[in-house]
Amino acid sequence: MAEPEHGARQETGVLEAEEQSREGLDNERIQAILDAVEAGDAPAVIAELEPLHAADIADFIEQISSQQRRAFLALSADQLDGDVLSELEEGVREEVIEALPREALAEAVRELDTDDVVDILEDLEDIDQAYILETMESDDRAAVESSLAWPEHSAGRLMQSETVAVPQDWTVGAAIDFMRTEDWLPDQFYHVILVDERHRPSGYVTLGRLLSARRAMALSELVEESFLSVEATEEEEEVAHLFNKYHLISMPVVDQSGRLVGVITIDDAMAVLDDEHEEDMLRMAGVNEESSLSDRIIDTAKGRFLWLFINLITAIFASLVIAQFEDEISALVALAVLMPIVASMGGNAGTQSMTVAVRALATRELTGQNTRRVIWRELAVGMINGSAFGLIMAVVAGFWFGLPMLAVVIALSMFATLASAALSGIVLPVMLDKMKVDPALASGPFVTTVTDVVGFFAFLGLASVMLL
Repeated sequence: MAEPEHGARQETGVLEAEEQSREGLDNERIQAILDAVEAGDAPAVIAELEPLHAADIADFIEQISSQQRRAFLALSADQLDGDVLSELEEGVREEVIEALPREALAEAVRELDTDDVVDILEDLEDIDQAYILETMESDDRAAVESSLAWPEHSAGRLMQSETVAVPQDWTVGAAIDFMRTEDWLPDQFYHVILVDERHRPSGYVTLGRLLSARRAMALSELVEESFLSVEATEEEEEVAHLFNKYHLISMPVVDQSGRLVGVITIDDAMAVLDDEHEEDMLRMAGVNEESSLSDRIIDTAKGRFLWLFINLITAIFASLVIAQFEDEISALVALAVLMPIVASMGGNAGTQSMTVAVRALATRELTGQNTRRVIWRELAVGMINGSAFGLIMAVVAGFWFGLPMLAVVIALSMFATLASAALSGIVLPVMLDKMKVDPALASGPFVTTVTDVVGFFAFLGLASVMLL
C-alpha cells in the first residue's frame, strides 16, 4: 500500500507543479515583483518570475514605467530569457535592448531560433548586430546573416534556417534513425521535408504519419497533399494569407533556383496576420500603426496630428455646405435640431460598410470577380436601412414638431444619406485599393466627407424646396 501512496504523492506533486507553471500575471504578482525591485532583492525578483511564461514576463515589462523597467532589468538582466525579448512589443523591446548589457543580450539571443534572432537583430544598431553575431557559433551566424540579406517583410526574413530535410527516396526507418542520431535538430518542427538531389523540396511528411508508418515504407507514399513552397522574396503578408487559406502548419522556403533555404511555421505566419489586422484597425482610426501605450506623450500626439488635421479640413468642407443654407436654418430651427441625427446615422452607416470592405480586401475575400455583386449588396442594405430609419424619423419628427412636410423631408434625406453612405463605404476603399493606396489608411476621411456632404445637402436642400 505504501507504493501507491508514494505514487499518489508524486502525482499530486506533478499536478501542483503544473498548476504553478500555469500561474499567470495578476496584480498581486506584479506588485510583489515591483516591491522586490524597489528593495533591490534580485533573488526575490527571480523567484517571482520563475513560474511565469515568457509572454507573461513580457506583459509585465510592458506594463511598468520606464524607470521601473530600468530598475527591473538591472536586477534580472542575467536571467532574462531570449523568448521574453521575442514576445515584447517592438517599441518596448528597443528600450529593453538598449538597457541590457551587451553580454546579457548576446546570451539571451544565442539560444533562439534563427527567425527570432533575425526579428531582434533588425531593431539593433550595426555595431550591436556585429557584436551579437560574433558571439554566435559559425553555422548559426551564417544562417542569421543569410536571412538578414533578404528584403524586409519578406519570407526570407520570416523563415528559420533550421530545417529537417531528407532525400526523397528514403524510407520511414531511415528518416527516424537520422533524426535520432542528429543533435542539431530544431526544438520544434512539424514536417520532414523531402528534397531531390539538387536540394529542391518535393513534398513533406507530418511527424504523426511518419511515426505511425512501418519502417520499410517509402516517405514518398506519405507526402501531404497540402504541400506548398514559397520563394524567399515573397512578401510576408502573402505568406500569412497562404497559411490561413490552406490551413498550413509549416511551409518550405526556396531561393530563386528552387533550393530549400528555410521553413516558416504557423506561429510566425499568425503573428504576421495579427500585426496586419492591428495595423488596419489603427490606420482606420487615423493612428500610427507603430504606436503603443508605452510611447511618449509627444510622439503619440505627433502621430495623431496629421489625420486629425485632415479630418478638420473635411469638416470645414462639410460646414461650407451648411453655410449655403443659413437662411433656411434661421427660418426653421427644427432643421438645426435634426441635422446632427442625419449626419450621425450617415457616418455610422458609412463606417459599417467601410469596415466590411477593408476587412474583405485584407483577407482577399473582395476580388475583381465579386466586386460588383458586393457593391450592389451594400447599396441594397443601405437602401433598406434608409427606408426603415426614414420612416422611424418621419414619425418622430411629425410628433415632435407637428409639421407633416418636415416628416417627409427627414424620411427622404435619411434614405438618401444611408444609401449613399453604404455605397461610398464600399466603393471608396475598392477605388483606393486599385490605386495602390492603403484603404485602411485613407478611406475614413473620404467616406466621412461624402456622407456628411450628401446628408447635409439632401436634408437642407429638400427642406428649402419643400418647406420654405
